[in-house]
Amino acid sequence: MLRRGYHKTAAIFAAVAALTVALAATVRAADEATDNPVQAQIDHGKSTYAEKCSHCHGPNLMNSGTITPDLRAFPDDKTRFVTTVKNGKNNKMPPWGDILSEDQIMDLWVFISSRRKP
Repeated sequence: MLRRGYHKTAAIFAAVAALTVALAATVRAADEATDNPVQAQIDHGKSTYAEKCSHCHGPNLMNSGTITPDLRAFPDDKTRFVTTVKNGKNNKMPPWGDILSEDQIMDLWVFISSRRKP
């Protein structure tokens, strides 16, 4: 009896995971269907930033009094940005390559680039 309950629970979790992935893909497709894919990327990047990055880098891309750089002034170098996010930096920033998808990293780049100071 316990074994059957475990399999049922596992099946429910698998179904929820599959539905979550499908919903995320549907939302992304709906955003891109608005004829403004760049805005959709900015919105996704902003959400990822708020969830994963803002606790160190600050809610407005800068965190006074810390060692984190002001991301509003981050150089216009996409390769450097992607490499830093994926691999981390000097034991001060953890690597996110195994946590964030390629799409999430690109969305972060578009979001941060859209907020760059001139």
